Amino acid sequence: METRGTHIADPWDRRLARWLIAPLTRTRLHPNHFTTLTLILGLASAWVFALPGREWDWLAAALFMAAVLSDHLDGEFARATGKQSELGHRYDFIVGGVNYTVLFIGIGIGLYYEYGMPALILGLLGGLANPFTLYMRMTMDQELGSEAVQHPAWGGFEIEDFVYLIGPLTWIFTVIVFFVPFALGSFGYMLWTASKFLKARSAAKQG
Repeated sequence: METRGTHIADPWDRRLARWLIAPLTRTRLHPNHFTTLTLILGLASAWVFALPGREWDWLAAALFMAAVLSDHLDGEFARATGKQSELGHRYDFIVGGVNYTVLFIGIGIGLYYEYGMPALILGLLGGLANPFTLYMRMTMDQELGSEAVQHPAWGGFEIEDFVYLIGPLTWIFTVIVFFVPFALGSFGYMLWTASKFLKARSAAKQG
């Protein structure tokens, strides 16, 4: 994820991303190339999840894990090369929102063939929460700075890193073990963000 500020913590996946981009800093690559790669991986994952039958879910989960890691490549590359930009920052925000939106909708479509309308509704609930979350986070980032939208972190892990569980949970069990709690969590995260958003707006008016 391309950010303009410096994160207090130093999550493990960011360290890995920093190591991966190190050999590429002297190339003609641009941070937006990595953001586009993230989008392609996320869309591919959602498309594979949406297919009827579950035999390719292992690949879809791997693609999304790669997308989550790739999401850190652009920011690390931008900082390492001095190619940070407002356009890239916003592009990164939007791609992240799109990927999570299509992920849950794609899984919901795929599980519809087995579980019916409840799976589709849950996919839409978890997926469509993300555009609203995206709007609020982008607004807070613009008005209050990047620190206002940083995720909680503990011991080298951020709260968003739990999404990497999509791989182990899908490979060991089935994707529904990931889908149900994380789709509900996506909706809950929207409500939590809305609470922060409204508090920030209220504080700004009082100030």
